[in-house]
Amino acid sequence: MDLALLILTTIATAATPLVIAGLGEHVVERAGVLNLGVEGMMIMGAAVGFAGAVVLDSSFAGLLIGSLAGGAMAAVFGLFALGLATNQVATGLAVTIFGLGLVGLIGQPFVGQPRPPIGSVLFGLDAVVLASLWLAVATAYVLKRTRTGLILRGVGESHGSAHALGLPVLGMRWRAVLFGGLCAGLAGAYLSLVYTRFWSPGMTAGRGWIALALVVFAAGSVRRLVAGAYLFGAILVAQLHAQAGAIGIPSQFLSMLPYLMTIVALVVLSLAGRRGAGAAGSLGQPFVPDR
Repeated sequence: MDLALLILTTIATAATPLVIAGLGEHVVERAGVLNLGVEGMMIMGAAVGFAGAVVLDSSFAGLLIGSLAGGAMAAVFGLFALGLATNQVATGLAVTIFGLGLVGLIGQPFVGQPRPPIGSVLFGLDAVVLASLWLAVATAYVLKRTRTGLILRGVGESHGSAHALGLPVLGMRWRAVLFGGLCAGLAGAYLSLVYTRFWSPGMTAGRGWIALALVVFAAGSVRRLVAGAYLFGAILVAQLHAQAGAIGIPSQFLSMLPYLMTIVALVVLSLAGRRGAGAAGSLGQPFVPDR
């Protein structure tokens, strides 16, 4: 029982950054915005959050600062993608490249400095793991059961119709993008302050892209997104054991498995006649209001 609890706790810790970042991107895409800058926002949150924790000697303050750093990156993305109606794919990729480059400068003085664990709250799980599960429940409730969620989904489904009805298309999209950035920044800060407890360049290791893949895999379902994140978390843990030689599966195979699973899921959805299931109708389309 102790071994099983330890394994489950390790998987939950590995899955939590994917859950948080995935939920943020899920809300962004429900609003009709495609943000490929999640990886850059995560790495920025990891670097700035770790730096803030060291300077203030508080990991919880570092988590907050890292989340705000992700939000600042999201504001940059929103300025171009929403304010100037630039191509969302190109803008998101530019944000990721910018973030990956800038964190090398920000995090350089903090390489190799360890942080103490923040401690567990329940069954060996820390507060952020539990908060991520609460966030999943709250996100699903707001999107499905509230007027705000209905407006947000309406904006994402058809921004032209929403604008004709007098709904604040850009306002809702701005809120969604900032929420996604805060989540990505928090996910990155969790990686550096809780999961590894040190900072190193490139430590997100593609988790931002996995979060994007999770949103596709979930096909509009928060429940499926969380389940997929925990499945991918289990694969990441197995990958570490494979690298240590504890299991007889090549670590490279486990590294590609999350993406392979996403491709398989898309094929299954397509064969079932659900092509594009869960995707907002206006996803990735810039909106310019009539003047």
